[in-house]
Amino acid sequence: MNEHKKKGIIIVVASFIVALMMTALPLPEWAANWRPAWVAMVLIYWCMALPNKVNIGVAWIAGIIMDVLQGTLLGQNALGLVLLAFITIKVHQRIRMFPLIQQALFVMVLILLYQLMSLWVRGLMGVPPRTWTYWTPAITSMVLWPWLFIILRDIRRKYIVS
Repeated sequence: MNEHKKKGIIIVVASFIVALMMTALPLPEWAANWRPAWVAMVLIYWCMALPNKVNIGVAWIAGIIMDVLQGTLLGQNALGLVLLAFITIKVHQRIRMFPLIQQALFVMVLILLYQLMSLWVRGLMGVPPRTWTYWTPAITSMVLWPWLFIILRDIRRKYIVS
């Protein structure tokens, strides 16, 4: 395996590890519901940037790890992340042409879809959300998307991840 490929794999894995750490980071009770969907946003970025390498399999693995990390039903996050990866890979060429504001709106729609899948699974288990703030991660993810996109794009270009 050549040096650029190894470096690229390390960068992608490191970005997912950082996203998982940001997801596990303890927040005050008032801010916990506003936590962005870090893993979903990183997955969306890499599916847009490297659709042939970061795909549904990576989404499934990241989702299972997230399920274990959060203590949710095994496969709950995996199902949502696989759906996000599938949609993003199908339309990645169009999304990449959008300005960052339109990309952020698209990311918000994808995160809402991800949360809807999670809500469906929780509803089947009989555990509905307590308040309307269940939907707020989509808003914070939309607001943070331009910065995350720029940071990951610059890292990808600096380390020649392809």
